[in-house]
Amino acid sequence: MTSRNQKPKIWLCCIWQCRSGLSSDVIVAFVVHRRLVPAFSIRIGFISLVVGISWLYFSIKKRKLIKVREKFFQQNGGLLLKQRISTKEGGVEATRIFTAEELKKATNNYANDRILGRGGNGIVYRGVLRDTRIVAIKKSRIVDESQIEQFINEVVILTQINHRNVIRLFGCCLEDEVPSLVYEYVSEGNLYKHIHNQRGAGWLTWQNRFRIAAEVATTLAYLHSFASMPIIHRDVKSANILLDNAYTAKVADFGASKLIPLDQTHVATLVLGTSGYLDPEYFQTSQLTEKSDVYSFGVVLAELLTGLKPIIRDRNDEQKNLADYFVSSVNNNHLFQILDHHVLQEGNLEQLQKTAELVNNCLKLHREDRPTMKEVAIKLEDLRKLTGISSSNQNGQGDNDHDEFSDFYTVPVDSYENTANSDSSCILHPTYSPS
Repeated sequence: MTSRNQKPKIWLCCIWQCRSGLSSDVIVAFVVHRRLVPAFSIRIGFISLVVGISWLYFSIKKRKLIKVREKFFQQNGGLLLKQRISTKEGGVEATRIFTAEELKKATNNYANDRILGRGGNGIVYRGVLRDTRIVAIKKSRIVDESQIEQFINEVVILTQINHRNVIRLFGCCLEDEVPSLVYEYVSEGNLYKHIHNQRGAGWLTWQNRFRIAAEVATTLAYLHSFASMPIIHRDVKSANILLDNAYTAKVADFGASKLIPLDQTHVATLVLGTSGYLDPEYFQTSQLTEKSDVYSFGVVLAELLTGLKPIIRDRNDEQKNLADYFVSSVNNNHLFQILDHHVLQEGNLEQLQKTAELVNNCLKLHREDRPTMKEVAIKLEDLRKLTGISSSNQNGQGDNDHDEFSDFYTVPVDSYENTANSDSSCILHPTYSPS
């Protein structure tokens, strides 16, 4: 007899007769508590509900993330950029558009210990791609319409350049709020730091200074004369000349550059450049020509000769600008008083004098009086022969410290000031495709 408080049980028996010739039947008995079935169903239902809600949450979150990234892609000029780099005929290696996740993984989620340099325009991180390539990833700080224009401009221009002395662009990322550029990793920072921060004191001999000048001159001549469409760099300065582990020069920062149609010698544009390097005639007339790069290169060559900054703040007005100070010193026969002591000790006097004359010619106030970059490159090659300086690397062993790697676009703010004017007209022709 069953007690009132005793809960009844259900006995379920399933009997199968063995049809395989075995000697006995197999009897399987299942004993199930009466309340086990609804409890089990509730648990299964609850788990299914949680899984369903979680799936729905993450699906909605993923769709929102995709929409946000699509918005940033369009906001950062992605459609225009794709159109411009996809219509280029031929070229160098294809420019990749990286995903935001790829760059996060490459930089360990933009960890502080991956920072190579900081500047007014952004932060440069050291990254490692999935194929183990080490790259420099420049993540912009603030983006407005003019900066987007410069960003697209730089990508488009770099996709059509194939030169060993031009910084190589692997690709870009447009899926974040601010765009990023992915460059080859150039380990020894920029020339400005080596000249002015004593970083290059050990290896920056006159021979190496001269070699770097010749490499940059040849590169600018290539951009002006031999590229498929002439390119005016428009911001030539020592901070935009990077050095790899062999101390080979790499011209960088093409955000301000201009493509010049073959049937034109100049373009009218708002002034953009860097104080101390800026062509005075371009500043006054807004007429940009290849001779503007020649002037800026003259300032860089003066830096290499003297070790002085382009803007010398602790001097009077007449001597504050290196270009004016250099020209005045040469014209007054004071050249050897302003040369860097390393240069003076190591250089051939005739070579130094003729190099100074070349600087003077580059710094002429009127562009018609300046040589072309091709003429400058040829002149430097002729001067090299005076002492047999090889055009190939003759590098000293410099400091290998990579912690001072600079932002491609900046150097300490007390060195010089950037011209604040932005360029509203970008002359770009959709005739290029991935390089």
